[in-house]
Amino acid sequence: MALVKYNNNSLSAITSTGLTAGAMTLIKEQTASSSATISFVHGTSDVVLDGTYPIYLFKFINIHFATDDTDFRFNVSIDSGSNYNVAKTTTMFRTYHGEDGSSGGVSYSTSEDLAQGTGDAYLNWDVGAASDENVSGEMWLFNPSSTTFVKHFIARTSSVHSGSAELEAYQAGYANTTSAINAVQFKGTSGNIDAGTFKLYGIKDS
Repeated sequence: MALVKYNNNSLSAITSTGLTAGAMTLIKEQTASSSATISFVHGTSDVVLDGTYPIYLFKFINIHFATDDTDFRFNVSIDSGSNYNVAKTTTMFRTYHGEDGSSGGVSYSTSEDLAQGTGDAYLNWDVGAASDENVSGEMWLFNPSSTTFVKHFIARTSSVHSGSAELEAYQAGYANTTSAINAVQFKGTSGNIDAGTFKLYGIKDS
């Protein structure tokens, strides 16, 4: 096995995904402030969501909801955000562990799946709304501009559940359309997004 040595300069050029800094480009950052939704629409407010990049990465940082027991969801659009109603098939499972050490386990979340559903897809659920409770994570969207294939996505989020527990959710699926996806929207099922940062990156595959 080869021994790899790092110095401060080389470490600063490596991201958490193992890509060099030049391979991942920050496109747009939005800060929620009592926001009903956060949307990224191609061609609006410097957002790029087309064939420029084959992979897009959304990051959610300290997303805090105004209402307790709020589900964190998203949807996609093929008409620049006029409608967020693309049919999606998803699969989801979670890990859960109470702050008091109870209820630990892993489970498949049947009720949070979609089977060609056009409604919002889950990223996490029952997020607490106390001042120190929030949700963070990321979602990958692959080749949204394709007019040949369906559009795959993968997400992973970590939240403080309203029942005083850690809930980590794993979501994957596809938007069943061969039309280009040109807008993505994030929201809670109840109330506003009080605070938090949403970032959109474009990633080159070579």
